[in-house]
Amino acid sequence: MMDKVKTLEQLGQIASEAKAKGKKVVLAHGVFDILHVGHKRHLDIGKNHGDLLFVTLTTDRHVNKGPDRPVFPEKLRAEMVAALECVDYVGISPNPGAEHVIETVKPSLYLKGSEYADEEADVTGRIKTERMAVEQHGGKILYTEDITFSSSNLSNRVLQLYPEEAAAYLKELRTRISVEDVTKQVMGVGGRRCLVIGDTILDEYIYVEPLGKPAKENIIATKYRSREIFAGGAIATANLVGQMCESVDLVTLLGKEDSREDFIRSSLHPNINLVPFYRAGGQTTVKSRLVDPAYVKKLIEVAYITDEDLTPPDQAALNGWVEKNIANYDAVIVNDFGHGMIDSALVDIVCRKAKFLAVNAQTNSANRGFNLITKYPRADFICIDEPEARLAAVERYAPIETVVREKLEKRIDCHTFVITHGKLGSIVYTPQAGVKRIPALTGEAIDTIGAGDAFFAVAAPLLASGSDPFLAAFIGNAVGAMKVRIVGQRHQITKPEILKYLSTLLK
Repeated sequence: MMDKVKTLEQLGQIASEAKAKGKKVVLAHGVFDILHVGHKRHLDIGKNHGDLLFVTLTTDRHVNKGPDRPVFPEKLRAEMVAALECVDYVGISPNPGAEHVIETVKPSLYLKGSEYADEEADVTGRIKTERMAVEQHGGKILYTEDITFSSSNLSNRVLQLYPEEAAAYLKELRTRISVEDVTKQVMGVGGRRCLVIGDTILDEYIYVEPLGKPAKENIIATKYRSREIFAGGAIATANLVGQMCESVDLVTLLGKEDSREDFIRSSLHPNINLVPFYRAGGQTTVKSRLVDPAYVKKLIEVAYITDEDLTPPDQAALNGWVEKNIANYDAVIVNDFGHGMIDSALVDIVCRKAKFLAVNAQTNSANRGFNLITKYPRADFICIDEPEARLAAVERYAPIETVVREKLEKRIDCHTFVITHGKLGSIVYTPQAGVKRIPALTGEAIDTIGAGDAFFAVAAPLLASGSDPFLAAFIGNAVGAMKVRIVGQRHQITKPEILKYLSTLLK
C-alpha cells in the first residue's frame, strides 16, 4: 500500500512514461481528511475515465480550514487514500494549491467535484488557475456529479474538535446562519475605503535556549538560537483591514532616526497606502522578546520606544492631514497603543468627523493604565479586552457584563461594545439587544499577541458596512482563533482563508 506513495518528481516521471505509451492519466487533488463514500465515488469516476489515477494531498501546513485542521496528518491521509483500490499513486504537495502538481504530472483529466463548476463561486480563486494550467498541457477538467458529503460537516458533528461551549454555540448557530450568509457579509465589505490610524510596532522574537542559573548572578541565562522580526501594531491591523476592504490608507508614526521604513513598506499588502509621519530624535518602536522556541514562551521583553508627546509642529502636521482627509473614508479605524502618537486634539477630530469610528485603546506595559478608552467620548464600535474595560470603568470585581452596561455605556456614546476575553471568547453589547457571549472557537493557543487586533481589524469594517454586531463578532472570534495559532505575524491571514474557515465552522 505504501509503495503507492511517491514524491512529486516520481509522479511526474511515472505520468510521463505512461502517457508516452498512450495511457490516459487522471489527477485528483485535495485534503482528503475524513475519507468517506463521497470521496470513493468521486475517485471511482476518475479511474473509470482513465488508465491511471493519481491523487495528491495538500500538506498539513497549507490546509486552510482553520485551527485543529486537518484532523489527520498528511502521512496518515496519504496512507488512507493509498488503501483505495481505484487509486494507483499518491503524493503530498508542498504547495498551497495544485498548480505545481498539474505542471509536474500534466494530466489528461483533472478531477474536481461539481461544487467547483462555477468558477465565480470559488472564494479561493484557484479553480480558474488550475483549469488554465490543465488546459495549457492539453488536458481538461472532469467535474464529477454523485453523492456528496462534507468532511468538515462530518468532523464538526462527530469529532470533538471544539471546546464544549463552542460546540454547543456552533450547533445552535448553524440553525440560524448559513455559509452563504457569512460569505455575503464578508464579500459585501469589499468596496469600502478605510483609514487606519495607529502606532507601528515591530515585534522582535529572539529565540533562546534557557540555560542554568549562573553561580554568581541572579539572572536568567540563555543561549541564542535565531531571530525573527514582524511588522505589528497598526501595520498588522491595516493588512487585515486590507483583506476585507478595497483600499486602506494607514496613518502611522515612525522614528526619524531609525525608521525601518523599507521593511515596513515591504510588509504591507499592495492595497495599503502608507502615510508616515516621523518622530524627531526617536526610532520606530521595537518590542524585543526573548522567546523559548519549544513552546513559544516569552521570557522577557525589552522595549525600544520613544513615547513622549510629539513636538507641536509634528503633531499639528499629523492632525492636519487627518482633519483634511477624514471625510473621504467610509470608516476610520483607530489602533491606539498609547505611545504618544494620538493626542486629545486628534481624538476630538476623529470623534467629530468620522463617518464610522472604530476604536481600540490599549493598556500595555508601556502606558501602565494611562491610555483608557474613556478618552474617546464617542465611537460607533469599541473593542477592548477585559482588563482595559475594568481599568476604564474603575471596576475591579463586578461581572464584566455589568462593567459594560452600567459603567462604560454611561461614559461613552457608542453603539457596539465588544470585550475580548481570550480563551473565554468575547461578549458583545448593544443597547438594543443587550449582552451576549460568544465562546472561543479554539482551546489551544500558540501565540496570543495580536489576536485582539485581528478580531478588531475584521469586525470593524463589517460593522461599518451594516453587519449585525453579533455576526461580526462571531467572524472576529473566528479570525482571532486563526491568529492564536500563528507565531507573531509569520503568516498574514487572507480573505480566502477566512471564508474557508467560516465555511468549515458552519458546515
